[in-house]
Amino acid sequence: MADAIVSLAIKESDLLIREAVFLRGVREEVEGLKAELERMKTSLEDADSRQDQNKLSRTLVRQIRDLAYEAEDVIDGFILQVSHQGGFHGIIKRFTKPFHLHKIGVKVKAIQTKLESISKSLPAYDRISGTEGSSSVFEMQQRFRRTYTHVEEEDVVSLEDTTKEVLAQLMTEEDRLHAVVSIVGMGGIGKTTLAKKVYKHDDVKGYFDCCAWAFISQQCMPREVCHDLLLQLLSPSKEERELIDKLKENELVKRLYDVLKEKRYLVVLDDIWRSEDWDNFKPAFPRGKKGSKILFTTRHKELALHADPCNSPVEVQFLTDDEGWKLFKMKAFPGKKTEFHACPEELEMLGREMVKKCGGLPLAIAVLGGLLATKKSPAQWEMVHRNINAHLNKFQQEDHRYGGVNGILALSYNELPFHLKPCFLYFGHYPEDWEISKRELIRLWIAEGFISPSWNSREMLMEDVAEQFLEQLISRCLVQVGKRDHTGTGVKTCHVHDLLRDLCVKKAQEENFLEIIQPSLNESDGNSRHVTLTASMARRIAIHPSKRVLNLARYDMLDKWHVSSAIGNLHHLRYLRLESGGGIIILPRSIGKLKNLHTLYFPDNAPRIPNVLFKLRHLRHIVAGGRFDYVPLLLGDTLKNIETLKYIRSKSLIENNAVLDLTNIGSLGIMFERSKDVEPILKALIISRRCGSLHMWLRDSIPYPDLEPLSHCHHLSKLSLRGKIREDPHSSHHSLRYLPANIVKLTLWDCEMKQDPMAVLGKLPRLRTLCLWVCSYTGTKIVCSANEFLQLDCLEIWGLKDLEEWQIEEGAMPRLRSLKLDVLSNLRSFPEGLRYITALQEMKLWGMERSLVKRILVIDGREGEDFSKVRHIPSIQITGME
Repeated sequence: MADAIVSLAIKESDLLIREAVFLRGVREEVEGLKAELERMKTSLEDADSRQDQNKLSRTLVRQIRDLAYEAEDVIDGFILQVSHQGGFHGIIKRFTKPFHLHKIGVKVKAIQTKLESISKSLPAYDRISGTEGSSSVFEMQQRFRRTYTHVEEEDVVSLEDTTKEVLAQLMTEEDRLHAVVSIVGMGGIGKTTLAKKVYKHDDVKGYFDCCAWAFISQQCMPREVCHDLLLQLLSPSKEERELIDKLKENELVKRLYDVLKEKRYLVVLDDIWRSEDWDNFKPAFPRGKKGSKILFTTRHKELALHADPCNSPVEVQFLTDDEGWKLFKMKAFPGKKTEFHACPEELEMLGREMVKKCGGLPLAIAVLGGLLATKKSPAQWEMVHRNINAHLNKFQQEDHRYGGVNGILALSYNELPFHLKPCFLYFGHYPEDWEISKRELIRLWIAEGFISPSWNSREMLMEDVAEQFLEQLISRCLVQVGKRDHTGTGVKTCHVHDLLRDLCVKKAQEENFLEIIQPSLNESDGNSRHVTLTASMARRIAIHPSKRVLNLARYDMLDKWHVSSAIGNLHHLRYLRLESGGGIIILPRSIGKLKNLHTLYFPDNAPRIPNVLFKLRHLRHIVAGGRFDYVPLLLGDTLKNIETLKYIRSKSLIENNAVLDLTNIGSLGIMFERSKDVEPILKALIISRRCGSLHMWLRDSIPYPDLEPLSHCHHLSKLSLRGKIREDPHSSHHSLRYLPANIVKLTLWDCEMKQDPMAVLGKLPRLRTLCLWVCSYTGTKIVCSANEFLQLDCLEIWGLKDLEEWQIEEGAMPRLRSLKLDVLSNLRSFPEGLRYITALQEMKLWGMERSLVKRILVIDGREGEDFSKVRHIPSIQITGME
């Protein structure tokens, strides 16, 4: 871990050397410091993996880490001081005075002297042939370029009987208040895995009217839980969501009760710890219709019996040796897609011995398998075997229940290559059971300096490298995938098991990497939390339940929010999100002092920003809910570095010739005032060959010009077209024929097409998500033909007010899993072809005509005319009927 910190100090000393070319005395001192840091880093890459075996080496690693932090502060502080006073060239006279040079030189020399002293004490470590820490940058990039396939496998063994037992209890028609089914077992034994398997079971989806899931954890937050459950059950519109967000805890409890009281419901409370937490939740759950259930996962059997003495808790058992071996092989040999995930004969004995030490706990077995998946030779397996014994002896003295497990998890952490350790520890920032956005996570990793700029290349941006780091942690079973993105294979959200999170927090505290503060709850106001900060050695402080580097939000409905100029004093800030309740955010000029800022995010609307963005050379991502002209504020090198830019006006890009500077843009949202701007911007994106996500909006019913340039945007996978699309009534070719074949997610809005677009869209070979929104099509009929939309997973049709008939041929959309229909006021009936789409798992109807909805309902025992078309769909949600 310390070697990663040293790497960051080296990077900053390198910057100082480049910038301080005129400060001759300082340059020599800093170059010496950098050389010593590089020598330390080389030793640490070996020492770090062995630190648990040697008290001396652990002490030395801590000392080097603290000196690296000190070096980072000296270097970073100097760079910031210089930049605030007009740059290096503007203050040469001031900083070439002997006093200033001496002051800087003394600090750097003191650190260098301490490092040299430690260097003499550091033992000589032999490099292990083939270890990942010694790889060159080139070799590392070569490994990154290989693809990772993360098909979400079941990887569940020995749960068949337990699954049947849980299902039997869930579907018993009990008519009583608070019928609770509990899954009980120690951490890591598979309680949540079992609960998810049951929750997604077809029988469960068909039996209950509605289902919802909430994570509880040790830091139980009743208001947040009730709020999340309501959102799942209601699927509210934006306006309804805003109303729900403002409800107090007691109001949320009452609303949740009212939503559930007329339904046969299933609510899962995952990882509940205390009886008093359940007692607080009980008023939110009515008797409901006969058969309603609440499903617990908990480590405490007494809690389960307290909640419902009538039902016997279902206890998850440890895996047998054979079951553990089967799970281990799935993780250790993921590439061997045979029935048994074959293990080489020379490794089997060692492997079985190590699996036995996991004590039948699935989490430990999976993590061990993920670790050994990176080891290929018997010698490497022997080394892991020896290290397991050493770790077991240590941890079994600390915790008789989790000692063996903690030893294996700690070994997996120590075996991580140096560049992955800070990335893994960063998960400790997040509260238990938190669903973490991949996009946010990798931006924060970059902002923190965990991704070295030396890995940046024409082929791979730092974001690409960070994504590969995450994939490596997933492949090692240290991080779990939450949701997949629009491609179906990429990661959208992720999370870590609570035992692994505990390891993150423990290691992070040992390294002074992170300090977590749990705010105390003010008894007089259930929504108010108070935090007292004290002096701390930790480099980072996480205040839970906060989840960002700096996330400021206010919802007091002010028309304008003048952000304090004091924000400019947060010199090391790298990620800033500002959110208001719809009011205008006005930033101070001091925002230009945030030289390390990497991400600027305004989810609501466009802020007012003074002309200082060009000073923020590290800025990579700007997202604003509204559209405004901030391109002139970015002209120069800053714009060339931008990778995400949403949402901007095309005119400013064209008039300032700034479109040519979008050389690294990966995600662009743009509003066109003139159709003539479309072609040059598309051509610029073709040249850059980086843009994967594009949102275009042409306003005021001005039609798009010929979209032929789109066919050359081969990197595009996500496209949103809003605005009128010109059609030639005399042509047999559809206007959308130029859409690139790589499109995975497509959104059409206000396109006013009269020709049925389905004939063209159905032939896109990779299309997985299709959204046809308001006025995208003005015809009365659409046809989905056989053997088309072969990859489509999600279809959303909203606001096609003229649509009367929808025809689906057998063989169309064979993989469709999710269908959402909103406000189709003239649709006469559901398509007959829905019955052929056997993969369909959910259908959501919102704002549909009551007469249409009745066609799929069973009323007084009588099935509606269209009921047979949808009876195979496990989950049908109906809200906001007209």
